[in-house]
Amino acid sequence: MGKPPESPSLQRDGLFLPGPPSGLARPPNPIEGMGSLEDTAWHASTATTPRPIRLLRLPKAKRLLDFLGSACLLALFSPVFACVALLVLLLDGRPVIFRRRCIGPRGEFDAFKFRTMRRDADQVLQRDRALRDAFHQNFKLKSDPRVTKLGAVLRKFSLDELPQLFNVVRGEMSLVGPRMITAPELEKYGEYQQLLLTVRPGITGYWQVYGRQEVSYEERVRMDVEYIRNWSLGMDLKLLWLTPWRVIRGRGAY
Repeated sequence: MGKPPESPSLQRDGLFLPGPPSGLARPPNPIEGMGSLEDTAWHASTATTPRPIRLLRLPKAKRLLDFLGSACLLALFSPVFACVALLVLLLDGRPVIFRRRCIGPRGEFDAFKFRTMRRDADQVLQRDRALRDAFHQNFKLKSDPRVTKLGAVLRKFSLDELPQLFNVVRGEMSLVGPRMITAPELEKYGEYQQLLLTVRPGITGYWQVYGRQEVSYEERVRMDVEYIRNWSLGMDLKLLWLTPWRVIRGRGAY
């Protein structure tokens, strides 16, 4: 994706999301009679209560979609889980699962991923100042020397994120939502920090489908804010439908 358009709107593949209005003016409920993500976000973004923030009125339809969808996907992909776990164990050793410490509406939690880096990845980052400075710009490295050969393949096709389905079952994540971030990344969201913490992070989402690593961090933030403010069940279903095609292409993933 190139330079963001001057207009504060996003239009991709027929999915139109109006840009956020100035300030925090509350838009109408996207689904009549159903509590929206914006209902939750509005209350929390204007509140003065400290984190962690409670989910006030998460739509039951979204949670039902998360639970049933993740349970079905876990059953469907169980052979893939076994194969990937065995490959990681044989080629890169233990641990097979990496726990990434992330932040959500109820505070920090461990997001599960198949390990794609060397076991001493943190030490490598700490020893190399240039590498560390580059990492802190976007919290991602395009040519990360810590990623293993198998890990690069898993990342290209997002297979490393399959264990996050367990996070969805546990209610820590959603199938569709804003990007999963760590606590140090939260400051990059500026005035939208409280807004972000009202919604569970997603395995996939607007950024994962339309941006991935091809856009700036500022554009990532804008995409997450657009998603929260304009959420609908139809939007989630469309993003879920588009996700496999984006994953197969492997574009922007590293």
